[in-house]
Amino acid sequence: MTNTILHLGLMEDGEIELDLAALELAALEHPGIDLDEYLDELTDMEIALRAADGDAVSSAAQAQALSSVMVEEFGFSGDRTHYDDPQNADLIAVVDRRLGLPISLSILYVAMARRLGWSAMPLNTPGHVLVRLGDASDALIIDPFNDGRIVAPEQVEALLEQMTGQARFSDGMLPLSNRSALVRLLLNQATRAEQAGDPARALVLYDRMTIVAPTHAHGWWERARLQLVAGDVAGARSSLSAMLEITRDDDLRLQVSAALDALPRPTSS
Repeated sequence: MTNTILHLGLMEDGEIELDLAALELAALEHPGIDLDEYLDELTDMEIALRAADGDAVSSAAQAQALSSVMVEEFGFSGDRTHYDDPQNADLIAVVDRRLGLPISLSILYVAMARRLGWSAMPLNTPGHVLVRLGDASDALIIDPFNDGRIVAPEQVEALLEQMTGQARFSDGMLPLSNRSALVRLLLNQATRAEQAGDPARALVLYDRMTIVAPTHAHGWWERARLQLVAGDVAGARSSLSAMLEITRDDDLRLQVSAALDALPRPTSS
């Protein structure tokens, strides 16, 4: 079934439509599902957003329109009761249940904003993805998990300090590319699967990550690690070799080469 997502790894980052890509990833968990009703639901959200304030120019007005539609009209919110429920990172289940994680809800908000031509980016805030609306001169940050509320700069700094110990952790304010947002969605699922004692499930998700983001080194490394856990030395060697092909960082290349050298050599028959 992963053939259905092969095209995502071949697309230019700017060509990826976040909501559609996240639905395609979710469909892998729902064999035989018809995505048309979910595409129609996304279209309904877009129509409602245009009706609410499709001509909004300021980021504050856009934030208000998003909140009124996504929360008040469609009922989306963060799942505070069962935060670690795997359904919260499955966009099909998120649309069904109207509950999600920061990353899945941020993907929806960003996608809706972009459908109207608004500037919107998910941010690489650790532990809790936020969304930046507007350009540099009129930018503000909203929190889709908390009903799309505007987040003041001091609140962002408090979040960063809580997660990293640094109130001005620069990487935390960098935008996530479309591909990186999908990687973060998959990473969230894989981490929770392994925490739940299901490394086989985690391996499936890291495999998908290498398909969606073939130049993302972390996916290959984790794939190799879990293949070793499963006793698949040949698979781990293949993953590390692929990682070596796409890695340009000298220190990381040394680390990968050392890991390859440490693998048991195949025995001759």
